[in-house]
Amino acid sequence: MKTKLFALGAALAFAAPAGAGQIYSVDTSHATVLFQVRHFMTQVAGQFQEFEGSIEIDREKPESSSVRFTIDAASIDTSQERRDNHLRSADFFDVATHPKITFVSTSVKPVGDDTYEVTGDFTMRGVTKRITLPVKVLGELKDPWGNQRIGFEIETVLDRKDYGVSWNQTLDQGGVVLGDEVKVSINLEAVQKKEEAD
Repeated sequence: MKTKLFALGAALAFAAPAGAGQIYSVDTSHATVLFQVRHFMTQVAGQFQEFEGSIEIDREKPESSSVRFTIDAASIDTSQERRDNHLRSADFFDVATHPKITFVSTSVKPVGDDTYEVTGDFTMRGVTKRITLPVKVLGELKDPWGNQRIGFEIETVLDRKDYGVSWNQTLDQGGVVLGDEVKVSINLEAVQKKEEAD
C-alpha cells in the first residue's frame, strides 16, 4: 500500500545555514497542494486553495525539527462546480463533519542530500494514520525584502479508501469510474518568522 502523503503535506525542510529552533510559516501565495486521480481512463487534476502550515527547523539536530499542516477540505477545486460540490459531500470528504485535513509530524530522518523522511499523523475524513512523507529541500535564500525563505517539494501517492473516501460506480462494461490511488504533489515556500521587538 502506497501511503506517504498531503500534508498535505505537507511537511518539510531541515537543512540550510545558521541557528536552531527557527519558526517558518508557509507562504500560501507561493505554494500549491495538487492531486490527480484516474477518472475512466485519464487523470483528472485538482487542488486545495486554502491551507496553512508551520515548520520549526532545528539546524543542529534536524531530527528534532517538526511541522504542522492544515488544509481546508471545502476549498477543493477541480474547475467544475458540480463535481466540487459532490466532492464536498458525504460521498467523499464530508466537509460538513470533517472540515480539516491535517498532518502533524512525529519524526524527521535525513536520508540523502537535501532529502528527508518526515513521519507523522495524517488525518482525513476523521481517520488518522501514521505515514511517511518524502521531502526534498529545494533551496534557501533571502528575498528582496529581507525575508529568509525555504522551498520544499513532496510527491507521493495515497489510497483514498484508507481514509473512508470510498465512493465509486461500476461501469456497464466492467471496471469503475474512479481509481483508488491519488497522486499528490505539494510545492511550498516557507518564510521565517521575524522576532517581535520587546
